[in-house]
Amino acid sequence: MPASALAHYIDVAQITIWVFWFFFFGLVLWIRREDKREGYPAESLRVRGTKMMEGFPPLPKPKTFTLPHTGAKVVKPGPDKKPQYELKAQPIAPFPGAPLAPVGNPMLAGVGPGAYALRADEPDLAHTGQPRIVPLRVAKHFTVVERDPDPRGMPVIGCDGQQGGVIKEIWVDRSEPQIRYLQLEAKGGKQVLLPITMCKVNGKKKQVVVDAITGAQFADAPTLKSYDQITLAEEDRVVAYYGGGTLYATPDRAEPFL
Repeated sequence: MPASALAHYIDVAQITIWVFWFFFFGLVLWIRREDKREGYPAESLRVRGTKMMEGFPPLPKPKTFTLPHTGAKVVKPGPDKKPQYELKAQPIAPFPGAPLAPVGNPMLAGVGPGAYALRADEPDLAHTGQPRIVPLRVAKHFTVVERDPDPRGMPVIGCDGQQGGVIKEIWVDRSEPQIRYLQLEAKGGKQVLLPITMCKVNGKKKQVVVDAITGAQFADAPTLKSYDQITLAEEDRVVAYYGGGTLYATPDRAEPFL
């Protein structure tokens, strides 16, 4: 049969669109299964307690990933769920899905903008196998450009205008040459980190301004096991603390504007 006559018996356009729809459905199904390698089976709070949910489509077959540098094997989805930290919050109403309100010090409750994940308690590594984020005293080939203000020695001012400490060191990213954290000495000599994205270095006034927390709250910021490197788990906790301050640093921040 000539090719030109084929169109008289078969609707090529309709077949094409159906092929596309079947392909698109399969693609969405495959992507939906693959994104269930993390966080599933999911915990769902029901009236009669916590229920583990898998949903549709079902979980994908386990796949083994080999981590760089260490060669460790990670199976996803794994047989056991990751451990979670104690949630210091309670629902504000007796129905599933009710918002959670922090219990005790909201800055340390680990909820809302202050929530964090229990990531690996190991430092993120550069392609050379060295810790990626380190202070300048370790990454000695990094320096502050002369035309930029050097925050070391500057006081840190909180959202209430009170001083929370003095900057002592700068932490840089070896893989992406930029500043990640500022190390400050809070009241009582406690050494804590401040994300560079959560502060503003004012070269004219010779001070570092932080809108996220008050001056006194720097003393409660998370500490590190070693001040020559920072682990993935410590990074999450540090950033979450300042993130929590955007809502819980002062009582009026948790209230509506109107």
